[in-house]
Amino acid sequence: MTTETTASETPETPETASAPAPAASGLIGLPAPLGRALATGGGILAVVSTFMSWTWTSAFPGDLTVYGYPGGLQVLVLIGGTLTTLFGLASYGVRGLGALTPGSADSALKMAALGTFGTAWYTVIAISDELGGVVNLDPGGFVVAIATLAAVIGALALPFERPEPDPVDPDDTGWELFRHNSRQKMNTFRAAFAAKAPEPARPLPSWAEVLVIVAAMAVGLVVFSYGIGTSYDELFIGFLITAGFGFAAISKAGIVARVSAITTKHRNITMTGAFLAAAAFPFTQSNDQYATIGVYILIFATVALGLNIVVGLAGLLDLGYVAFLGVGAYTAALVSGSPSSPLHVQWPFWASALLGAVVAMIFGVVIGAPTLRLRGDYLAIVTLGFGEIFRITVLNLDGTSGPDVTNGSNGISSIPNLNILGFDFGAEHQILGSTIGRFANYLLLMLIITLIVVIVFRRSSDSRIGRAWVAIREDETAALAMGINGFRVKLIAFALGACLAGLSGSVQAHVTYTVTPEQYQFAYVVPPNSAFLLAAVVLGGMGTISGPLVGASLLYLIPAKLQFLGDYQLFAFGVTLILLMRFRPEGLIPNRRRQLEFHEEAEAPAVLTKAGA
Repeated sequence: MTTETTASETPETPETASAPAPAASGLIGLPAPLGRALATGGGILAVVSTFMSWTWTSAFPGDLTVYGYPGGLQVLVLIGGTLTTLFGLASYGVRGLGALTPGSADSALKMAALGTFGTAWYTVIAISDELGGVVNLDPGGFVVAIATLAAVIGALALPFERPEPDPVDPDDTGWELFRHNSRQKMNTFRAAFAAKAPEPARPLPSWAEVLVIVAAMAVGLVVFSYGIGTSYDELFIGFLITAGFGFAAISKAGIVARVSAITTKHRNITMTGAFLAAAAFPFTQSNDQYATIGVYILIFATVALGLNIVVGLAGLLDLGYVAFLGVGAYTAALVSGSPSSPLHVQWPFWASALLGAVVAMIFGVVIGAPTLRLRGDYLAIVTLGFGEIFRITVLNLDGTSGPDVTNGSNGISSIPNLNILGFDFGAEHQILGSTIGRFANYLLLMLIITLIVVIVFRRSSDSRIGRAWVAIREDETAALAMGINGFRVKLIAFALGACLAGLSGSVQAHVTYTVTPEQYQFAYVVPPNSAFLLAAVVLGGMGTISGPLVGASLLYLIPAKLQFLGDYQLFAFGVTLILLMRFRPEGLIPNRRRQLEFHEEAEAPAVLTKAGA
């Protein structure tokens, strides 16, 4: 009889008895319990410090001189300190906080501590720089600086645990090495999947899941309203730091994955809640100032979602997509009663919007038919050329270089405001006791357009043709071998994306009053343009619905808020994009497949190591 010796039955030798098991360590050589205590205690002190005075004078914006009432940047540190404290207590296994961290409590604690440290120290440095030295700090400023420094030191002391690679036999042949590497990649892939997937949890009742969706939409509305309404530059930079690290913290904790699973289960409720939350935004504003930014963000986001069909689903790199937006805008402007239009007609909005979408779709078919047989860089170059051809063409249709259709560089101006069923979009209206201005009216209209685009995207991606797009994107040669008509499938994607862009362009023409060729360049100063649209899709998350919407919002909001940097604005913006692509290459709200492709060497949790032992 053959006997097997398990690990627990192995005889203990003096060498194995005296050699302790290697302990995982963090970036700083402190014991993990001490690091966890430092991080949690630092978070608590950071919260306490926000109720103290940070500076003696109200010259620094936000009035940080009041005891017992946080203001300005103190509110952001209060949020970060609260998250740090909660994740710290959850890492201790405090009863009742387990649901807060279905993922990794230690990883969430690190991100929260780093965000709190960044916001606090930015505020302390800004006070010292603007007011003339650290002498302008009150006790609260010193307390928050020391507390957040201790918290980040403690967080960095928490261990990083990775799966150990399989040993390589030096006598293996080439085929055996290939099999070993393949097996190792599969193990790493499984570890990455286990690291990203939240732990199984007790299913919530349906009413509780609906409440989770409502809470998520409410939080999203509050964060967006706060970010867009920041009244001074220092507050917006602090908001970016807190929001960025806060999102990373709740993502590491597994909350984002858990909420995403619930919203996926209740898609219709989620879409309805998102629409209502966005519709409530104008009612949270006291004037039309921030509704202006909101309507332009929606136009930008809707066009980016249309581009996501072409780039995210079908995998076609289109660098001239903004031209389809211009086609829709010019078409609607020509038939909307503008005095500078040579047609001198005024169609109702539904007719002009439908015409803009159809004409843009026709242009998509005409341009796509001879070019979509190309692939990769060649297709990108051709689409970039089409974008420039469109701009030069409308520039030359001025009555001198060509027929008088678009008024050349002057464009089509004085486009009248919409009037739908007696509702004048250019006038103020009283709705539910709130005054809704011009841009708020157009924001509500763009919400309806966005909802239409989202429904089209969702239905298309879930259909047979959507699966064919994904197959073409993953491997066109294999898709063709399986019988998919690659040219027809890509042409449908190109035409549908162009149609959605033309629909958004018909609204943009009325919002901006004027359409000119300079608005539709590849890299225009103000988005939307082809470069920013593509960046919005990649940054937000290719192939998803919410990804381009979030990416477009950030890409429009950040440059608008960084104007105080002057000549360094684009530099700071570029550095921000590089950092995001370095640490989040799959996008802010990624597709699951792409997330695992970009993180094959992700950290595996300690549970995985114990399970494998």
